[in-house]
Amino acid sequence: DQPPIGFWDPLNFCEDGDAEKFERYRYVELKHGRICMLAFLGEVTTRAGIHLPGQVDYAGDTFDSIPNGWAAIGALPKEGVVQLLLFVGFLELFIMKDITGGEFPGDFRNDWIDYGWDTFDPAEQESKRAIELANGRGAMMGVITLL
Repeated sequence: DQPPIGFWDPLNFCEDGDAEKFERYRYVELKHGRICMLAFLGEVTTRAGIHLPGQVDYAGDTFDSIPNGWAAIGALPKEGVVQLLLFVGFLELFIMKDITGGEFPGDFRNDWIDYGWDTFDPAEQESKRAIELANGRGAMMGVITLL
């Protein structure tokens, strides 16, 4: 259950009650939510006029000369877009995955990073997971509105 709406499955993806399929959907939802939280934060930050210092390429283009949103893809040098895609692919294949079969879907700690998670009691852990899920859903809607 996810307050305030509760369990929400408008397209009946989980109608058959397959727990493994539900866990996979939850894993993907968390991953997309995390990506969208970063994307939304990046979009809001650059629209506020905050950019990285320095140059994007050897031609002298600066980060603040790159437009916001989808227009940035066309303004970036092709090599930069390739580097970006390779980096994201590397993260997807080697970093942002559940190597050790964590405690719950989306648990990417992989036995080496904790941030104090184990110090929380089970109720607080459940609360934090619900907050992350809700924030991720909100960020996914926020990113859709920015497109």
